[in-house]
Amino acid sequence: MRNVILFDDDTWEQLLPLTFTRPLADIRCGILTIKEKWERHLDANVSFITQEYLSDRFPIEISDDNLVIAGNTLPNARLVRLINELGMNEALMFEDELIAARLSRAQFDHLIHNEQIDELDGYHINETPVERIQWPWQIFEYTGTEIDRDYKLLTKGKNSQALDSTSVWEGKDIFVEEGASVKHCIIDASEGPVYIGKSAVMLAGSIIKGPFALGNNGVVKMGAKIYGPTSIGPGSKVGGEIKNCVFFANSNKSHDGYLGNSVIGEWCNLGADTNTSNLKNDYGEVSLWNYSSESYTPTGLQFCGMIMGDHSKAGINSMFNTGTVVGVSCNVFGGGFQPRHIPSFSWGGGNELQPYRVEKAIEVGRRVMSRKNLEFDTDMENIFNYLAKNVQSKP
Repeated sequence: MRNVILFDDDTWEQLLPLTFTRPLADIRCGILTIKEKWERHLDANVSFITQEYLSDRFPIEISDDNLVIAGNTLPNARLVRLINELGMNEALMFEDELIAARLSRAQFDHLIHNEQIDELDGYHINETPVERIQWPWQIFEYTGTEIDRDYKLLTKGKNSQALDSTSVWEGKDIFVEEGASVKHCIIDASEGPVYIGKSAVMLAGSIIKGPFALGNNGVVKMGAKIYGPTSIGPGSKVGGEIKNCVFFANSNKSHDGYLGNSVIGEWCNLGADTNTSNLKNDYGEVSLWNYSSESYTPTGLQFCGMIMGDHSKAGINSMFNTGTVVGVSCNVFGGGFQPRHIPSFSWGGGNELQPYRVEKAIEVGRRVMSRKNLEFDTDMENIFNYLAKNVQSKP
């Protein structure tokens, strides 16, 4: 297998709060994470160059022959072919930024230690389509195209499980993995593929319009209405009304309430009747909190809901305004609309946000993960302690 190393660039900060707890390449867009896409396209062992405080959880593996690729880059057929054709000490540049290079172990050691490396032969590929995730809203913007690409990648040469006769099926690009259950549902794949992962469950009365993906062991609750493009990550449970959203993994929106044009990290929970606005009353452009500039950045979008970092929770009847950003490990509750920027480790709601003690946040994280027989391990505890000390801004 080839050795691929996916590196964080300056856009890591632009993708906060989602990247507070992961490298760029651990972002899910479509059915797969960026890392999982490159693993399959290059038949590769993949590791990361990321922030120092994340490196124990996401370590780097170096070999004698390494492909180094920008971690926010989405693979496509032409780009994969160009990367496969790279010779040693050759690099691909796009708009004067490094996209990929092939480096020996010695070259890589020099790079890691900020030492002089041998000159690389750089090839500009500005005529090649290169798509990169540079802002949080691009995750739900690109997810329709990426569901289509991942669908073809995951289903090539395979046969779907038989479609259950109790459901209504429309369209040819529908794939149900082994062990999944889809009964008494309406599935419309006429405008994009529908992919149901292994051991996933769609309960009676669910109405799905593709492009749509439900990850392994995911659950769609009874009567859910989901408009594509939407991707529900592995282990997540969703209900109510959802439009053009991405759930990373193991997060829940189990009850009624609306969520549109949003990205939800891992281990999040939206309580019953939580609603998120994705359109301003004046139909104007939506802006989002930008951690790097500490100000609101225009998105260029008319529809943009919420970006929520890992391990955050919202109580019942929570209301989130258009263009809300919620940090890592927040516990949000209370009446009225919540602030459009809720800093990491916040507790409460409205004008009464208080700091959320990191010890309590770790205790809750450990309890939540144990319900799925997973461990909130020392690496994750160290990440929480680092974030609470270094990036928490006062509510």
